[in-house]
Amino acid sequence: MSKLSLWKTILLLCVFCAAGAIGSPADTFKTLLSFNGTNGAEPATVLVQGTDGNFYGMTGAGGANNAGTVFKITPTGTLTTLYDFCSQPNCTDGANCPFTGGLVQATDGNFYGTAQEGGANGGGTVFKITPGGTLTTLYNFCSQTSCTDGSGPMDALIQAIDGNFYGTTWEGTVFKITPAGKLTTLATVGGYPSRALVQATDGNFYGTTARGGTIFKMTPEGKLTTLGSTCCYLYAGLVQATDGNFYGTTYLDGGAYGEGSVYEITQRGTVTTLYSFCAETGCPDGAAPIAGLVQGTDGTLYGTT
Repeated sequence: MSKLSLWKTILLLCVFCAAGAIGSPADTFKTLLSFNGTNGAEPATVLVQGTDGNFYGMTGAGGANNAGTVFKITPTGTLTTLYDFCSQPNCTDGANCPFTGGLVQATDGNFYGTAQEGGANGGGTVFKITPGGTLTTLYNFCSQTSCTDGSGPMDALIQAIDGNFYGTTWEGTVFKITPAGKLTTLATVGGYPSRALVQATDGNFYGTTARGGTIFKMTPEGKLTTLGSTCCYLYAGLVQATDGNFYGTTYLDGGAYGEGSVYEITQRGTVTTLYSFCAETGCPDGAAPIAGLVQGTDGTLYGTT
């Protein structure tokens, strides 16, 4: 990807902020469903489209037990609550899905995710749920002395090319878990991991930390390398573009004007700031990007502030 394309990225970001959408004048916005507490509340995770064409997601609160739900919604807006967390005594089935998490549909057709709290030890869970709503708890965090296996999983899982799932906890652990529920703690990173890991074309995993602003690489065996760092909080994860490099955003305090930035980092760890937000008077170009980027089919990166 050329640097010109990356500057085009920023221009498109500005258009998105100013116009609210990128598309033709005929594009319209339609609310499919409003959560009311009974059917869930605080839906803060990304939706995933299942192989059946429906969308699946989680709420952090609400539902029958006010502990969050797993739901399915059709493209026309019909919602089905698949599971209400805290349906078991003492919330051993998990509670309060993480705001930065979400579901992943695995190659077996089931969905996998994490609950931030609850579980047998109160440290959160990893679970599997079928498209029909049968939930199985695969792992209870804090099962080891002093919670050395981590607690409070905050981000979505990814299914790697080996068929296993990889994720992180708020305590700084990076773990691997098999579809059957065998968990292995691979590494410990400082500063709270941010968002889901990304498995790159080299087979390694890449991620960021919120505190300390570090960008790290981890092999499937758990060998950890700090690739680089930025000045500030990294609440967003990384995306690997077609040029092989990784791209992300910094939050407040980042960039030349202290309002965040877009950066590039190579697999060898060279960090380049591509754009600093609030470069224009009054910040019409936006400020404080908290989410990551996505590369479109046109090769351009898109995001929001």
